[in-house]
Amino acid sequence: MPLPTPTLHTDRLRLRPFTEADADALFALHSKAHVLRYWDSPPWGDRARAERFVVTCRQLADEGTGARLAIDRVSDGAFIGWCSFARWNPDFRSAGLGYILDDAAWGQGYATEAAHAVLRWAYETLDLNRVQAEVDTRNAASARVLEKLGFLREGTMREDCVVNGDVSDSWVYGLLRRDWRPSPEKALAAREGRC
Repeated sequence: MPLPTPTLHTDRLRLRPFTEADADALFALHSKAHVLRYWDSPPWGDRARAERFVVTCRQLADEGTGARLAIDRVSDGAFIGWCSFARWNPDFRSAGLGYILDDAAWGQGYATEAAHAVLRWAYETLDLNRVQAEVDTRNAASARVLEKLGFLREGTMREDCVVNGDVSDSWVYGLLRRDWRPSPEKALAAREGRC
């Protein structure tokens, strides 16, 4: 069953389906070694990878297994990254969450805002019970994003990723429907015991 990729809006962002016109910006993002230092694949060296990525986005939607959304900043229309909803399993009511942002967009709350919009869509539209995310244990900033959203760290996958000979561990995070907070501020307050 197809899963149409939505267009989502927040105060500062627009999340939308990828198009062929995104290939250059996508390649620029994925060719930066420092942006991908905690990613599960090496930087891209070939622009054709970006074109294949866009095709794969449509295949995910057509197969009904997920959605990848380009993230544009509303103020200037700039592409700043993408957020994904993957491994959707309607029988188990579960899915995975991922995101990557350009370094110029780091530290401004965009990852939290984009992921929150995708989670809201997924929980409200697809009747999910669980969303899972994995993060390299060295990536404290990404772990903070997940914790702000209400995810709980559930365990460590030891040496689960090898990129260019660099072996790393990943933390597994989970967010259950009963723990989902429609507002990221409420999720953080609940985590800190303030609500």
